Amino acid sequence: MTAVDDRPDRTAKMPTDVSSRPGFFDRFATAVAGYASHAWFFAACLILVLVWAPTVIWFTIDTWQLIINTATTIITFLLVALLQNTQTRADAAVQQKLNAIADALSDLMDQHAENYPDLRRDRDELRAAVGLEDRESA
Repeated sequence: MTAVDDRPDRTAKMPTDVSSRPGFFDRFATAVAGYASHAWFFAACLILVLVWAPTVIWFTIDTWQLIINTATTIITFLLVALLQNTQTRADAAVQQKLNAIADALSDLMDQHAENYPDLRRDRDELRAAVGLEDRESA
C-alpha cells in the first residue's frame, strides 16, 4: 500500500487539498444562509409585508408599490447571490469527499486485481468516471 505522500498530483481535488480557513465572503455567505434558513427569518419577512401593507394610506399607489418592489428585488438579488455561493461550496465539498472515496476504492481494487481480473477494467472505468489520473501501482 502506498503512502499518501508518495501519490502524484491529481486533477481532482481531495479533501486534504482544501484550505481549512474559508475567506471572509465565504464565512459571511454561510452566516447569511444560516439565518435565512430559519423559520423566524420567514416570519420576520411576513411581518414586514404585513406592516407594509397598511401604509398605502400614506403613499400614492405607485409610490407604495415602488417601495416594496424595489426593496424585495434588492433583498432577493443579494440573498440569491449569497445562497448560491454557499450551495456551490457545499457541492464542491461533497464532490471532494466522493473523489476521496473513489480514490480509496480504486486503490483497494488495484490491490485485489491480481485475484480478480475484471477489477482492473472496473478500476480504470471508475478513475475515468471521476477524473482521477492514472498512476503506477506500487
